[in-house]
Amino acid sequence: MNRRCALFLAVFALICAAVACGCTGTLDPGVQTGEEVSWNLTISDGTTEEILTLSEIRELPAWEGYGHAVSTVGIKYGPYTVRGVELTTLLDRIGGFDEGDQVGISAPDGYYWVFDDEQMAGKGFVTFDADLKEKPSPPLAVVLAYEFNGTAISEEDGGPLRIVVGTDEPGTITEGSAWVKWVDRIEVKRS
Repeated sequence: MNRRCALFLAVFALICAAVACGCTGTLDPGVQTGEEVSWNLTISDGTTEEILTLSEIRELPAWEGYGHAVSTVGIKYGPYTVRGVELTTLLDRIGGFDEGDQVGISAPDGYYWVFDDEQMAGKGFVTFDADLKEKPSPPLAVVLAYEFNGTAISEEDGGPLRIVVGTDEPGTITEGSAWVKWVDRIEVKRS
């Protein structure tokens, strides 16, 4: 009986250790090397595909503005000053984006979000003021962000690449469900 109990406890301890390792690991298409993170982004439309490194993304024309989000349970994220690349700039590399197209954004944790052509034009989003009262939307941009407040976005905050629905003016909060974390793939579905 003691031998079975000891065996059971040993197996239980190994399972707990394996679960703990899995729960505390990192999402790994990115490997931390000092200050720089290795991460690849795939952009595709089903016919054309391009893979960009984080360094190549940082070399593209930058969008700078503000981002502030609220989760579906009312938790606010931000406000941030944001630096990144507008999705339309990235999509130009694979033939652009046309009316009726959709853009799917995915992450290695399985999260997937789709933007329609209205949203890609910066419209069709619900926006809020600081008290979470709905307000008219200023011009918005869908951005693949790589910096919050002048520093690289940490893995904990959804980095190194995260979608932001941003604006040129501070004080606007958008719904956080579209703010995809750990973006590793952008795919255009042509109409």
